[in-house]
Amino acid sequence: MSPRLVRFPAAVETPAAAEPVPTIGPVIFTVDLNGSPESIDLSGLPCPRLTRALAAALAEVVSAPGTLRDRNGVRYVVKRIREFVEFAAAALPNSAADLLLSDLEPDLLDAFETRLIAQYGETSKEPYLTMTYLVRLLKLVHEGHPDAFGAAFHARLGFTSTSAHRASKPLDAYPFPVLDALEAAARDDVARIRNRILEGEKLAAAGRDPRQHGWDRLENILWYIANQGPLTPDDASYKILRSWGGREELNGRLHLTARDLVPFLLLLACQTGMEPECIRQLRSDCLASPARGYVSIAYVKKRAPGSTHKTVRVTDGGSLRFPGGVIRLALRLTKRARELFDSDALWCDVGRHGQVRASFDGPQGSAVSRQWMSEHGLDRLTDRDGRPVALDLRRVRKTVKSRQYLRAGGVLEDFASGHTRPVAAKHYADIGAHEETHEQAVEAGLEQALGAALSPPVVLSDDGTRLDDGQAALTALEIESALSSEQDVWLASCRNFFASPFARKAGAACPVPVWGCLECPNAVFTSRHLPSLLSFLDFLGRQREEYSAAEWTARFGLAWDRVVHGVRARFSTRQIATAQAIAEADGDRLLLPPSFLEVIA
Repeated sequence: MSPRLVRFPAAVETPAAAEPVPTIGPVIFTVDLNGSPESIDLSGLPCPRLTRALAAALAEVVSAPGTLRDRNGVRYVVKRIREFVEFAAAALPNSAADLLLSDLEPDLLDAFETRLIAQYGETSKEPYLTMTYLVRLLKLVHEGHPDAFGAAFHARLGFTSTSAHRASKPLDAYPFPVLDALEAAARDDVARIRNRILEGEKLAAAGRDPRQHGWDRLENILWYIANQGPLTPDDASYKILRSWGGREELNGRLHLTARDLVPFLLLLACQTGMEPECIRQLRSDCLASPARGYVSIAYVKKRAPGSTHKTVRVTDGGSLRFPGGVIRLALRLTKRARELFDSDALWCDVGRHGQVRASFDGPQGSAVSRQWMSEHGLDRLTDRDGRPVALDLRRVRKTVKSRQYLRAGGVLEDFASGHTRPVAAKHYADIGAHEETHEQAVEAGLEQALGAALSPPVVLSDDGTRLDDGQAALTALEIESALSSEQDVWLASCRNFFASPFARKAGAACPVPVWGCLECPNAVFTSRHLPSLLSFLDFLGRQREEYSAAEWTARFGLAWDRVVHGVRARFSTRQIATAQAIAEADGDRLLLPPSFLEVIA
C-alpha cells in the first residue's frame, strides 16, 4: 500500500520526516572457545537495545585474551545477563521494549544488587561476583559508545558494589612440600616433552612423503606432519594411523598438546610466582635484556589499571631450573605451530582434530589438570586440611609469595614487589599458612617486651658479691638481710615484704609470695635458695606431663626461663650439684608451701 500524499498550503512548511524506529533482530551469536564453538541465544529477552549491547560486550570479552574462556564461565555470565535484563524489564514495564541505554539509572543497578543479596544472603559471594561481571560488561559498552549512558549511570560504573559481600578470606598457600613436589613433577614432564618432540623431529628428517612412499612407516607420517601440518581427519583414516597410536598421538610427536601446557605453565608458576593469567598470555617476544645470567619477562597484567605492562627479572640458563631456559625451550618447541598459525602467542598447541591453536589462555577446564595430577600421583598429596591436593595455579603463586614473605622476615617493604602494601598484606601475608608464624612473632614480641620490662634477677654470692648483670642497687643492710633468712619467702629473700610492687596499697603485705618472686624486683637470690629453686624446677618438669605445651608455657614458661637463665646460670656447677644433693636429702623433694599449692589449684 503506497503512502498517502498530504498537501499543505504554501505558507506552511513541511515538517521533517521522523526517524524510523530501528529494527533489532534476534540476538544469537557464536563464540570460539579454543577451537570449540559455543552458541549463545539471547533473542527471547526483553529490552532489545540493552540485550544487544551486553551481548556485543560479552562477545568482545570472550574473543579477547583473558580469563573468561572457560565454557562454564561463559554460561555463568550469560545467565547473569538474562537475570539483569529481565529484572530491568520488570522494573520498567512500560518502557522495556523501547528502553534506551541513556534511560538506565544508577538505582537500577543498586536495586538489582539488593535483590541478589536477598536471594543469596549477605555472606554469599555470588552477588559481588555477579556485579563484577555486569559492571565489566557495561564498562565495555561505554567504551564502544561513550555517549550512550547518562552521567549519573556512568559514574555508578566507577565501582562494582555498594553493599555486596566480597569474599574476604584469601586463598591459602599450599604446604611447601606440595609446591616442591609439583615443581619436580612439572620439570620432569617438561623434559619428557622435550625429548619426545626432538626425537620426532629426527624421525621426520629421515622420512619421505607418505602419499608416494606409503603411510606404513612412522618417519613418513612425521615427515608429512612436519611439512604439511598436523594430521586432520581429511589426511588419513584412523585405520591407517591406528597402529601408531592415532592422529592425536602422532601430532604430539612434533607439537605441544593441551595436556603439555599443564606442566609448562605449572613449572613457570612455581619458578616465578607470576600471575597465572599473565603466564598464559605470554608472547613469543616476552624475553628481554639478558645479562649476567638473568633475563626479564615482559607481560601485561590486564587486571591492573590501564592493562599495565610489567616485567619480572628471573634467572636464565641452559637448564629447566631457570625460568628463562623454560621459556626458551617453549619457544623452540612451539616454533613450528606459531609459523603455521602466524601467531606471536608463546603457547601454541595442536587440538585433538589436528587444528593449530594459538592459546593465550592455556589448557581449559579442570579435567586436563586433574588427569595430569592423577598420572603423576600428585592427587595423593594432602593439603593443609587433609584433603587431596587439587591443582590451582593461583595457589601456586600464593605459595611462592608465602616463601618470599617468610624469607623476608615479614618485612612488607622487602616482600611487596609488584603490589601495593595493603594488597600484599591482605592477600599474600594474612593467610592461613602464616598464622603460626604470626602467632610466634607476637609471642616473641611479647616476651621481648616483658624481658625489657623485667629487670634481671638479683643474685648474690655467699659473701654478698653481685653475680647478676642488673643495675638495681642494694644497700649493705639489704645485702645482710638477704644473706640471712629473716626475709625469706621460700624461693628468695625479700628486700621489703611490705613494699611490694604487687600490693594494692603502700604498706600492705605482698600478695604473691610464691613464684611471683621470680618476677619481682624486690627478690634477691643466693645459694641458700638454690635447693628450693631446683625443687621448683623439678615440679615444673613434672607439670609438662599434665598440660599441653601451649598451656604449660602460658602457666610456667616465664618462671622456668627466669630460674634457668636468670638464677641457676649464675652459680657454678659445684654449687648447683651441692644444692641438688641437699634438695634430695629427704628422699622426696622439698615440701612446697601451701600458698604455692593454692595458686596451682
